[in-house]
Amino acid sequence: MKTHVEFKSDKFPALPGEDEVINPGRWGKLLTEYLAKALKAEGIETGVIQAEDWGYRLSIKHEAFPLWVGCGNSEEQSDGFLCFIEPSTPAIRKWIFKKIDTTSAVERIATALDVVLRADPAIRDVRWWDDSK
Repeated sequence: MKTHVEFKSDKFPALPGEDEVINPGRWGKLLTEYLAKALKAEGIETGVIQAEDWGYRLSIKHEAFPLWVGCGNSEEQSDGFLCFIEPSTPAIRKWIFKKIDTTSAVERIATALDVVLRADPAIRDVRWWDDSK
């Protein structure tokens, strides 16, 4: 299941003071706002954008379980970004015995993200992977 995507773009620079809100050298608010609008255009209802210490969390409105996309810049490349979908596993547990399949919801988000990223000429070198080791 593809859950992590990295790409390059000059379209999402750091906003003034943004790294004071999260952590020094970290940003991604413009990217997260861009994805919120683009995902809505793809039929995905988004929610709150929340600052984290590593970047930003974009919540996805979903009844069965918490679903969100994390966005932030890459430390290795000045024009690099990483987005990841959570949950990143094919199933999660709710309570002790109930197991919920996340596959279709996560794949729907991944497909929409892929369409959005590949359609924008300002975004290049899109590469997906999963977080299994």
